[in-house]
Amino acid sequence: MDSIKYDKIEILSPAGDMERLTAAVNFGADAVYLAGQEFGMRTSPSNFNMDELTKAIKFAHEKNVKVYLTCNTLPRNEEIDRLPAFIEDAKNAGIDAFIVADIGILQLVKKYAPEVDVHISTQAGIVNYLTARTFYDMGAKRVVLARELSLEDISTIRAKTNSSLEIEVFVHGSMCVSFSGRCLLSSYLTGRDANRGDCAQPCRWKYNLVEENRQGQFFPVMEENGGTYFLNSRDLCMIKHIPEVIKAGATSLKIEGRAKSEYYVAVTTNAYKHALNAYLNGEELEPWMSEELDKISHREYNTGFFFGNEPGQVYSNGGYVRHYDVVAVCDGYKDGMIEISQRNKFLKGDVLDVLEPGGRPFNLQVEKMFDQWGNEVDSAPHAMQKLFIPADKIVKKGAYLRRKR
Repeated sequence: MDSIKYDKIEILSPAGDMERLTAAVNFGADAVYLAGQEFGMRTSPSNFNMDELTKAIKFAHEKNVKVYLTCNTLPRNEEIDRLPAFIEDAKNAGIDAFIVADIGILQLVKKYAPEVDVHISTQAGIVNYLTARTFYDMGAKRVVLARELSLEDISTIRAKTNSSLEIEVFVHGSMCVSFSGRCLLSSYLTGRDANRGDCAQPCRWKYNLVEENRQGQFFPVMEENGGTYFLNSRDLCMIKHIPEVIKAGATSLKIEGRAKSEYYVAVTTNAYKHALNAYLNGEELEPWMSEELDKISHREYNTGFFFGNEPGQVYSNGGYVRHYDVVAVCDGYKDGMIEISQRNKFLKGDVLDVLEPGGRPFNLQVEKMFDQWGNEVDSAPHAMQKLFIPADKIVKKGAYLRRKR
């Protein structure tokens, strides 16, 4: 542990498209992970073609943010011939690392992009120091540990591996009912392969039992306190425990969510970056940092397996907790006026919660607002409506304006 440089610890944020990458960069990410049009473990976001990837990397590198490319599906025979060109194109685009799970892909990366770092995906299921050592000996710069590990497990892996091997752990986001995502439910029920980035999330569905001789009669699967969503995992949230995660040996703190919104990316990145900086500066976590994570859509939080196996499911429902709505995004500030684009309806007199890139939240009361023709209005009912709000302080472009439900 003494050999780990704490100033090298990074906040690693998800980027499902250019908008989400921009949010991650602007709100404090040290690195982002994303996918191309093939071989990534998320098909629902739009991801990046090679031209988009090149532009994204240029933008990120100008801000001193690294870009890691997921190449962590398990490729089928007919895909192998396409991999060398994909790897070389990604290398030429300027990526900082490939994230891989398959040892065949690992060998291809070493052949076609030997100068690019390799990170071993959580899909590889690394739960012990022997496997971590083996991947290091095969040329891996980093291992992304399975989410099923405790802090003690992570500490042991750190103590028994080369100090130059980087260790990445998930600290926030959705948890899977299966071992680090290796699930067949989606394939069986919908034909969509979770292990190739196309999970339909049947673990979030409501289930009943059917008895053979009572066709059409459905019997709820009940827990002691009621409920039928017995596969529905809670979300992971470790913002209050960053010191323990770092002391265990993590060098990269990863936020899950390439399929989630740019607002989610912005809020989580901002909160965890501030929390990490507080720890590195010897300061206490400020309440607002963890409170920010209640302002995004999420399932009930827990600490996963870090402190042992907490109750992991939400039995009462399959939905999300939503306490706040984004009502507008700031497009600029001029002559005492905030220019905004509306996202959800709000009214004159509302008190809005503002989050700027890299900042801490503050309140803004809408005492007056004007439409784009200068007419004073009492409400903002139209999507993407341009409005102007008087403010006695500058509000940065890209700030989110939110209202509590």
